[in-house]
Amino acid sequence: MRILVFQHVAVEHPGIFRDFLAADGIPWDAVELDAGAPVPSLDGYDALWVMGGPMDVWQEDEFPWLIPEKQAIRSWVDSGKPFLGVCLGHQLLADALGGAVAVGAAPEVGVLPIALTEAGRRDPLFDGLPAEGNCFQWHGAAVQRLPEGVHTLAQTDICPIQSIRVGERAYGLQFHVEITDATVGEWGCIPEYASALDDVMGEGALVRLGEETARHLPDLNAAARTLYGNFMKIARSA
Repeated sequence: MRILVFQHVAVEHPGIFRDFLAADGIPWDAVELDAGAPVPSLDGYDALWVMGGPMDVWQEDEFPWLIPEKQAIRSWVDSGKPFLGVCLGHQLLADALGGAVAVGAAPEVGVLPIALTEAGRRDPLFDGLPAEGNCFQWHGAAVQRLPEGVHTLAQTDICPIQSIRVGERAYGLQFHVEITDATVGEWGCIPEYASALDDVMGEGALVRLGEETARHLPDLNAAARTLYGNFMKIARSA
């Protein structure tokens, strides 16, 4: 198995998933689209992961590489191959397939409760995970309208489309499962993220968010390991 990863800023990489991939001996290639790297040939890859980033799906004039990225996502998912999108990657999945993304009702930042829908409780991606738990959030935009035939797998009060499945093997997650002990500090240096953080949590938010995340990190990482294992089972069944 070989995985292709689309990145949109250097510090939003697969995070703790890199440890899981290394332990399993699975190679992966990252393409830094925001740095000018072109979308490569998708041949030879078994799964596509699309990570987060500070840009929005509608900013095609400012970030023209979003156009070929969406085309690649649409082509990949239409082929039925395994896909995992996180945060911006989740929104790009919905947008590329005809859904709608816009600024959400309110930003979500921090370790916050999330609940699986009935479909999510039955879905193999969430096998072994609780119907209600905590997740790490840091976003302002959200999927507002689902593509045709797409299922919602998880929700929060503020953002009712937290996870989606397209077909049998393509998934989007609005929340972040990949975080490590370095994530908050690294993302706090991104101006767009720092601004959202201050707006939601006030002055000194970065320190408080780091402390809150550290308290929950063992449980968050354990959930990430379960979800990663589930996704790989789904991918291997392709």
